[in-house]
Order: sequence, then C-alpha cells, then structure tokens
Amino acid sequence: MPSSEQIFIITGVLLLLAALASKASSRLGIPSLLLFLLIGMIAGSEGLGRIPFEDTHLAQFAGIVALAFILFAGGLDTSWRSVSLVLWPGLSLASIGVIITTLLVGLFAVYLFKITWLEGFLLGSIVSSTDAAAVFSVLRSRGISLKGRVLPLLEFESGTNDPMAVFLTLGIVQLLVSPGHTLVSLLPFFAKQMLIGIVGGFVSGKFAVWLMNWIKLDAEGLYSAITVCIVLLGYGVTAELGGSGFLAVYLCGLIMGNADFVHRRSLTKFHDGLAWLMQITLFLVLGLLVFPSRLVPVMSVSVLLSLFLIFVARPISVAIALAFSRLNVRQKAFVSWVGLRGAVPIVLATFPLLSGVPHAELYFNIVFFTVVVSVCLQGTSIGWVANRLRLQVSTPLTDRRFPLEVLPAGEGHSEVAEIPISSASKAAGKQLVSLHIPREAHIMLITRGEEHLVPKGGTVLKGGDVLSILATPAALQKLKALMQTELEH
Repeated sequence: MPSSEQIFIITGVLLLLAALASKASSRLGIPSLLLFLLIGMIAGSEGLGRIPFEDTHLAQFAGIVALAFILFAGGLDTSWRSVSLVLWPGLSLASIGVIITTLLVGLFAVYLFKITWLEGFLLGSIVSSTDAAAVFSVLRSRGISLKGRVLPLLEFESGTNDPMAVFLTLGIVQLLVSPGHTLVSLLPFFAKQMLIGIVGGFVSGKFAVWLMNWIKLDAEGLYSAITVCIVLLGYGVTAELGGSGFLAVYLCGLIMGNADFVHRRSLTKFHDGLAWLMQITLFLVLGLLVFPSRLVPVMSVSVLLSLFLIFVARPISVAIALAFSRLNVRQKAFVSWVGLRGAVPIVLATFPLLSGVPHAELYFNIVFFTVVVSVCLQGTSIGWVANRLRLQVSTPLTDRRFPLEVLPAGEGHSEVAEIPISSASKAAGKQLVSLHIPREAHIMLITRGEEHLVPKGGTVLKGGDVLSILATPAALQKLKALMQTELEH
C-alpha cells in the first residue's frame, strides 16, 4: 500500500500527463479520452507504473460521481432555445434509438459469443449509449462548425440517453440474478426511474436558482461549493427515491443554465473545469482497472462487435428514431457516424461484475475494447466525414456568448451581466429608449443569434436577444427589476 505522500505524487503526475495529453489530442485530432485511458493502462498493474488496482467498487463509485458532474455541466452550458428545436428527435434517439441498438447488438452478440438471449441483450444495453463529450472536444480542436440542428441534437442526445441505458442494464442484470422476474415486471421500474428523475431534476433546478439568488454569500467562491452540493443532493436524493439520478442532474443543470442567477458565468466556467477534471479522473481510473493481457483473447470478436455497432446497429437505430424528423439524409448519416461510445458503457460494465453475473469479466473486456475501437475509428474521422457530407460552415465553432467576466462588486465598482429577452417578454418589440434604463447602467452589446449589434436608442429588441450590460450593483438591481416588470406586466 503506497504512503499518502506517494499517492499525492502519483495523482499529480497522472493528472499532469492527462492535461498534457489533452493538448496533444487537439493537435493530432485524437479524442482526449482515449489518451486518458492509455495513460491509466500504462500506469496500471501490467504497465510501466505497476500501480495495483482491481477495486471495481471504487471504480464504479468514481464513475457515477464523475458522470453526475459531467452531465450537470453539460446541462448548465446548454441553451433551452437550441434544445427546444430538437426536443422530440432527441428524445426519440435517447429512447427508441437506445432500445433498437440494444436489441440489434444483443442479437449479434448471441450469434457471435454463443450466449443466452438475456446475456446478449445485457451486452447490447451496456454499449447502447453515446458519449458526445469526446465528439465536441474533436470538433472544437479542429474548428469544425456544422450546419443546421445537428450539434444541439447530439448534445441533447448525450445528456438524455444515459438514463435509458442505465435502466436497461440494471433491469437485465436483475433478470439474470433473479430468474423469477420478467420483462413486464420491469415496466413499473422504468416508469418510476423516469418520472422521479424528471421531477427530481425540475425541483432541484428550481430550488437551486432560488437558493443562489436568495442566499447572498459574502465570498463568491462559496457559490461554487453550493452548486457542488446541489449536484450531490440532486443525484443522491433522486436515486434514493428510486429515480434516475443522471437524468435529474442533467435537467437540474439545464434549468439553471437557462435561468438568471448570480455569478452564472463564473459558475459555468467552474463546472466546465470540474467536468474536465472528472473526465480525466474517470478515464484514468477505468484505465487502471483494465488488464491489457485480458483484452488479447477477445480482440478479434470485439472488433467484429464494434464494426457491427458502428456500421449496422447505430445507422439502423438512427434511421428508425429519426424517421419523422426534418433532418435530411446527410445530417442523419452524420448523427449515425458520431455515435461514439465512451465512459458510460465502461462504467455500466462494472454493474454485472459487482452483481455476480456469469461471464461478467468477459463483458467488461469486450466493452472496453469496443469503446477503444469506436473512439479510434469514429473519433479521428469526424472532421473528414462532416466535410464529405458538406455539413461544415465556413466560420469556426466558437462560443456565441461573449466572455464577459464579473468585475469586483461593491461601492464605486461596476459589474457586467447578461440579461436574456424571451419572445414572451413585453420588452420584445420595444425600442431601447422606451425602457427607461438607469443612467448608471450601459448596454454595451446586443447578441442576436450569430449577430452582435451596437445598441442605439432606436434599436428594437427581439425575443432571443441577450443584453450585455455594464452597471453599478445598485443600477443593475434596478434594471433587473425593470426588466422583470416588463416581463410580468
């Protein structure tokens, strides 16, 4: 057992190597998660580091915690306006798409591995969810920008398909360890998971917004501690009540990200950094858990399963799930190709291990290899595929929101804030001059879609505009009250 000092050194070195690897991945076009996994494997029991690690319980716990914060950060940085445009296609992919993928991969696994139907469907459910975090890291590193609604659809799918995959995996594991249960008996379990997950996410999100605006802490850094508590409580309480904690934290983040609360921008950046730390930790731990020698016997069959998943199961599931969507053939083809498998399948593969399911170690090794093949094949070719399908636009992919930081608040100081104008607001359709803006508040910029407008007195506001405002704290409060008055009356 290494000493505490050695654990500090090992942890620091691994995190530093992972951070450096993420920079290399942006230059090489290789998803950073693959390099994180490789660093963990190299540092593991059979690698150069010789770090002994076989604690499946710890790996699963670390995976659940990391995924909760990753999903919360994804929801926090997602615009409801973009999600609303792809709501039904996204839900169809997250439900119908996951189920079809599970069935197709399960049938192929039964034929390939000569296992039972339930064991095949278990393997299919484990690899049924996608990991868009790897997709966006590659898109941003190569400056890829896509036409239409493809990016919002992929983002929404990644945040909502995990609960379905978790439900299917846990349900099939229960059927395998308790033969008395049937598929029909799982329906109430599924309904409970989804319903409590939705309610838990909605309640925790609304409570979080109210709490952030009410509590008025002296130190700005304490607000980040509050949001960490919100994630832990949102997931823990929802899961304890029998709901989907993953769905709850994603919805909580989505609600907070589209509401007005203090220090919103700095907290969004904090959770973006925390999500990266969680992603690095997750993949390093999972890499440590893998023994490369155990992957060799399943290499050939894992490649076959991966190719079937990429070229058969994913395209069929996307075609059926998006049959009634407005996406064209090229967009559907791209959505099909960007079905990367990442952290979630590997974490889900630990559940059979801990439940004593037959051949569970075989499933874990197959899933790990399938994820690696998916990332290597699909992750490195996303830019090329987008270009071949003529889905790229000339402008690079950037954050459409301006990086306006909050200045030190207090007497004699000003601060920057953003106020969104909804289409339902009575401020929409009015000229700025008619809003009676306080003299100490200055509207510096109006962001309207892809445009950035210099405000004038005669500028007419529209629904969806975002006002970037410089004001003293007192004037900002007056302006917010004024805008609320405009909204309410």
